[in-house]
Amino acid sequence: MLLTMAAALAPAASPAQPADDLAVQAREAWAKRDRSRLAMLAEAAQAQAHPLAGWVAYFELNARLAQVRQPEMDAFYARYPGSYVEDRLRNDWLLELGRRRDWANFRRDHAAYQMRDDREVVCYALLAEHAAGARLTLDAARGAWFAQKDADEGCRALAAAMVEAGTFKPDTLWARARQAQEQGRATAVRQAVALLDNKALSQKLAELQDNAGRYLTRKARTTPRAEAELTALALARVAANDPDQAGAVLTAKWAKLPQDLRAWLWTQIARHSALRLQDDALAAFERAHQLAPQQAWSEDALAWWARAALRARSPAVALRAIDQMSAHEQRDPGWAYWRARATRMQGDAAGARAQLQALATATQAAPLNYFGRLAAEDLGQPTPLPPAPAPLTADERRAARSHAGLARGLRLIELGLRSEGVREWNFSLRGMDDRQLLAAAQEACDRQVWDRCINTSERTKTEIDMAQRFPTPHREELLREARAAALDPAYVFGLVRQESRFVLDARSHVGAAGLMQVMPATAKWTAKKVGLPYSPERLHDRDFNLRIGTHYLKLVLDRFDGAQALAAAAYNAGPGRPARWREGPVLDAAIWAENIPFNETRDYVRKVLLGGAIYAQLLGLPATQLRERLGGNVGPAKQRNEDDLP
Repeated sequence: MLLTMAAALAPAASPAQPADDLAVQAREAWAKRDRSRLAMLAEAAQAQAHPLAGWVAYFELNARLAQVRQPEMDAFYARYPGSYVEDRLRNDWLLELGRRRDWANFRRDHAAYQMRDDREVVCYALLAEHAAGARLTLDAARGAWFAQKDADEGCRALAAAMVEAGTFKPDTLWARARQAQEQGRATAVRQAVALLDNKALSQKLAELQDNAGRYLTRKARTTPRAEAELTALALARVAANDPDQAGAVLTAKWAKLPQDLRAWLWTQIARHSALRLQDDALAAFERAHQLAPQQAWSEDALAWWARAALRARSPAVALRAIDQMSAHEQRDPGWAYWRARATRMQGDAAGARAQLQALATATQAAPLNYFGRLAAEDLGQPTPLPPAPAPLTADERRAARSHAGLARGLRLIELGLRSEGVREWNFSLRGMDDRQLLAAAQEACDRQVWDRCINTSERTKTEIDMAQRFPTPHREELLREARAAALDPAYVFGLVRQESRFVLDARSHVGAAGLMQVMPATAKWTAKKVGLPYSPERLHDRDFNLRIGTHYLKLVLDRFDGAQALAAAAYNAGPGRPARWREGPVLDAAIWAENIPFNETRDYVRKVLLGGAIYAQLLGLPATQLRERLGGNVGPAKQRNEDDLP
């Protein structure tokens, strides 16, 4: 609820966790950076051969990493070879070695690094190659720097070295600044401009980031190029808040900006207009395309061009936008589906049917994919669930049960160290085949660690266990509360699966709690509305959480006249937003859902409705078609409901 999902659950201590467990104490001491306490705990864990001694030692070393030397790290690696904590600490140590510019030890440790998923480590690795005399290509260095999400030191150092070597020219730095501005990352914009080594430009950037309108009025210029770049950044900031104003100002005052910058600005204006579901978004995209038809757009801008075209019933434009996406994006089931739909809208029924057929039969798991299922339903084809795999053998079960990493992951989760446990568990799954994944998932299912059960089973490619992927824990209680609230139980199961993965003590970073991730204020309001006694601690009671959550969901569903897509969006993002999003033209429900402005909410609605359709099949309930749950069309409400929800 309120933009929280199972993947974003905050680590929450279980009420039953043993407070005296050494790993729990070490995690607490690490948070306080209590080095003396950590040293004592690490010594005790090693002496006791504690099953989580590696984690205790990890916390102890991590807390004093700046003072550690290589021999101590080597001893840790030797003590816990092949484990998650070995690779996790190696990751931390590589960052420290990069900061120290200790390239000899960095290169040696990097060769044994397994995860290779840290963007800053990637930048340091390239910097180590550069320090050793290797000549880095522009594409490699640029790709690593541009992939950076935050303005970290490793990627800044790489970029600085590339500037010094002459590999990065000013155009690369400005391109990065524009990309960071498009992503809303002000610190990364400052980092890129700072690499120009021009204090006056950095000062002007600070001024425009403080007040873009004032900067445009007092100091903005169209020449030389650096000044034009700053003006474009200022206009982009205006566009993020008011795309109409940015378009008007760009047309009236800044038409002499370089053509490529005007094209980029119209893309930003168009993207923000599309995010606001404005009817003029498509015209702005077209203006950008006419100014620079060969200019590369970000994947996000292309996606919103396609969505705006679908919303405006302009299939030719939607196809043009999809054609400009990367090959990887075009292969995505979503864009494959919308290509087929746009093809059909243009009148090519045979071509659309062939594309939909390919999507509907891509794998036996196609009915478990939102777009694969829609494709099959558009063709009028059944959507059978995949057949159950052969039962796990005793040897397969034994191998999973004896896997040290999986055991540590489950133990950490039981202790309330969920974040650490999930990372340990996921690391242990690397390289497993379908049968091993099914066995690992079953271990989690049997231990009622439902998020690991579901997420692990979802990794299989050909052997699909629906009982693992779509389990029904708390079944009787959930069915009872759903029916008491006059709700479709399959819809509730789909929502709970997405909200909390059936984790009883789930807590989001914003305070939503329990199976249905109910916010305290929402629970209090709902309890008053339906006449239930309420106290904050009751949110952590399973039955009350289901009761208050289902009653709130029913109120939301009634607010939107039974439209499941709108109600799911309201449950996730708050009811006021989908009430605004439905204004405008009457749209096919799938096109409306595709144009939900929040990425998280868009994905949430898809998964809740798909989950509802699948649970209906599993439970033998009606409404097994995704189309039935999406509904026919979405448009403005016939009359305003003044009884607003919280």
